[in-house]
Amino acid sequence: MKTQSNMEPAAAPSKRRLVIGGLIFAAGQLVPLCVPFVARSALGSFWKTVISAVLLISPELFVLLAAAFLGKPGFNYLVNLFKRTLGRFFEKHGPPERVSPTRYRIGLVMFVIPIVFGWLAPYLSHEIPGYDSHRLLYSIPGDLLLIASLFVLGGEFWDKLRALFIHGARAQFPNA
Repeated sequence: MKTQSNMEPAAAPSKRRLVIGGLIFAAGQLVPLCVPFVARSALGSFWKTVISAVLLISPELFVLLAAAFLGKPGFNYLVNLFKRTLGRFFEKHGPPERVSPTRYRIGLVMFVIPIVFGWLAPYLSHEIPGYDSHRLLYSIPGDLLLIASLFVLGGEFWDKLRALFIHGARAQFPNA
């Protein structure tokens, strides 16, 4: 039996099969976006719940369908193609490993503002104009600012965040 490290790269399926399998996979990832339309429909609450639940588990079902259509080698090829493409994108557009102290401070401010706002907003909602009726309009910019801050902060900050989820990780402070 071959181990993962000894295996050769997955052979490419036919272009037609790869495109159809890729479309099945992509469609499955987009199907949950239909849940708000179901929620606003005239259906009864039971049917809204059932259809929404099916739509929310459909990405996993579509992955299985794509894997069945492409076969194991074809699905592995599709996954590796996606990883390579995503890797090239982040190498080109992703955060640099190290950033200047000024950029780091700006990134920290960008990172902390949405967190503090999200924490205080429920308590101070009566003080924020239009917050109760337009919560989404306040939430989306905060989420975008938080995501943008991760790119401003650089790769070393990503490592710090990752360390939060590793039990044995230790902080190492530079000598000042």
